[in-house]
Amino acid sequence: MLLTADTLLTGRELLRPGWIDVEDGVVLGVGDGAAPRPADVDLGAVTVVPGFVDTHLHGGGGANFTAAVSSETATAVELHRRHGSTTLIASLVTAGADELLRQVGELANDVRSGLIDGIHLEGPWLSTKRCGAHQPSLMRDPDPAEIGRVLDVGGGTIRMVTIAPERTGAQAAIRQFVEAGVVVAVGHTEATYEQTRAAIAAGATVGTHLFNAMRPIDRREPGPIIALLEDPRVTVELITDGVHLDPAIYRHVMQSAGTDRVSLVTDAMAATGMADGRYQLGPLAVDVVDGVARVAGTDTIAGSTATMDRVFRFAVEHGGMSRAEAMELAVRQASLNPARALGLPSGGLAQGATADAVLLDSRLMVAGVMRRGSWVVEPDAENVRGYDLDRG
Repeated sequence: MLLTADTLLTGRELLRPGWIDVEDGVVLGVGDGAAPRPADVDLGAVTVVPGFVDTHLHGGGGANFTAAVSSETATAVELHRRHGSTTLIASLVTAGADELLRQVGELANDVRSGLIDGIHLEGPWLSTKRCGAHQPSLMRDPDPAEIGRVLDVGGGTIRMVTIAPERTGAQAAIRQFVEAGVVVAVGHTEATYEQTRAAIAAGATVGTHLFNAMRPIDRREPGPIIALLEDPRVTVELITDGVHLDPAIYRHVMQSAGTDRVSLVTDAMAATGMADGRYQLGPLAVDVVDGVARVAGTDTIAGSTATMDRVFRFAVEHGGMSRAEAMELAVRQASLNPARALGLPSGGLAQGATADAVLLDSRLMVAGVMRRGSWVVEPDAENVRGYDLDRG
């Protein structure tokens, strides 16, 4: 199937006009100018970008991944796919030992079936001082035997784990996970600068939602934020939903770490795509008011209600550069960078890549989604409006 469009952003280059040839779920080729043969589908005035890769989310559509029930997982996945997320890593919050094994075992089946693309363990080896929307009483020091059981049950489906480096046994746990092929992230932590540097030396390569649930920067104790930003081996997650971070922080991180070390994530919870009300995030009740999720009875933010198209739009609108430049950078941060950080397929549109793509209209709203060469959201010509990449 040969598709043509006014604009194609591959993640590596801007093609105007552009074409992409897809067969059996794989990209056979991309190019600009005249297509090599008559198009099967002329998408017209849209911008085609690679499918979004969300490596940190907890649910959506009223469903939680912690339920570890395939029907509930499918509900959350369907919501996020419609918003352009063609690759999803299901995140689990802190749980007791037996419950954690149950959740991992059930979600591992969903990975093998292709429903999700991996598992992220955000806990239980976190700091009670920076617990966020996790149950402090369930947090614990990493134990090699427990980690071994989790890895066995996961059977290669665990892609990432978040650990607080200051916990007793954290350095050994980081090495144990890395040796098993699992990406280790630093997060929900009260770690010092030196403790964080030691975690990176042990193999940690991601910063979990930088600035959030993390010891802040102090003039005499830089803490984990500075340690993560200054090390070129580390990719940092940012929740650019307009709630978790000020736009100036987003721009500062890009200037400090560079655009290729930033991954946009949603940290979405069950209320995503739903009305305000009370929801669950693991064992905790969460109240959503005006689209902002907080642990019930507190001011603590409990994940987000964002989808990847929303965090993508925020990045474009607040990048502090031309529309064209901001679009190209946001594509890398929403697709290529998170894929590379977790060792997933490239996330870009190039010959030999999986045919995952999102069509965006003039408002950067989703006008179509393709996953593995098949339409998740079919293009609707009536909803596609002309888009000038330079003028917006």
